Amino acid sequence: MGLLSGLKKLGLENMEEAKVFEDKKKEKKQEVPKQEQTPEEFEKESIVEKSMVCPVCDLRFKFIAVRPGRAKLAGTDSDLRPRYEKFDPMKYDAIACINCGYAGLSRYFPHVSDRQMREIKEQISQTFRGYDYHEGIYTYDDAILRYKLALVTAMVKQSKYSERAYTALKLAWMLRGKREELSKVEGTTRDEMMELYKDEMEALGLAYEGFTTALSKESAPIANMDENTLLYLLAELARRLRKFNDASRLCSMVLTNKSCPPRLKDKALDLKEAILSDKKKYSEAQGDA
Repeated sequence: MGLLSGLKKLGLENMEEAKVFEDKKKEKKQEVPKQEQTPEEFEKESIVEKSMVCPVCDLRFKFIAVRPGRAKLAGTDSDLRPRYEKFDPMKYDAIACINCGYAGLSRYFPHVSDRQMREIKEQISQTFRGYDYHEGIYTYDDAILRYKLALVTAMVKQSKYSERAYTALKLAWMLRGKREELSKVEGTTRDEMMELYKDEMEALGLAYEGFTTALSKESAPIANMDENTLLYLLAELARRLRKFNDASRLCSMVLTNKSCPPRLKDKALDLKEAILSDKKKYSEAQGDA
């Protein structure tokens, strides 16, 4: 007889053999595998539409910005271009007013003097036809258009050399980003790639010229860079532009500066080897030609 025998007289005979504790293990709920987001889906969730009053025309306009904490750094190119996981947040750093055409990088956009306003209204706003604003993610073409407008604005308002140089540098990075993206697209022609490369080199040349002048006219930090970092960047830009003597001189300035941090000095040592290697290859190619 079991412990629960006798329950029959209560009409619960079916419980006389019942087990107080369940022997069977509870089945775990089957977890539904979470589908990984595509880069496009992640980027769409990482951006937000904002609005602000333009400091030039006083009208409110909309723009797209990246939500804080969504962009994760994956590494950097040798010219300090940051690379991010899943999407490129730098596409959203150039802001342009859809009403009057005033544009600039986010760090410079709010700052404009009365004189600069007059120049922008006379040289940009009077003939500006506007552009199609759309919600959602920017393509590299969208970004490049805004960066070009930002560079023209910086030129018209006669901004600091560092602002013009940094805008040109970031435009070069956008052109490189588009070139890298197109390299994965079937049917992309060599001419398309070369055109983007030439535009990138032209933008890097403007950045080199502007930062070189800024180094002699402006106080550090310049575009948020200390002197050693800027010298390293100039050396790398000179290497890419095949100004090998300038590249070697600037790189040596970094390596011989006692205040240069070890990490940057290691990058400069790698750059020194790259300069020598590229110079040799270029000389050999010129000889063969």
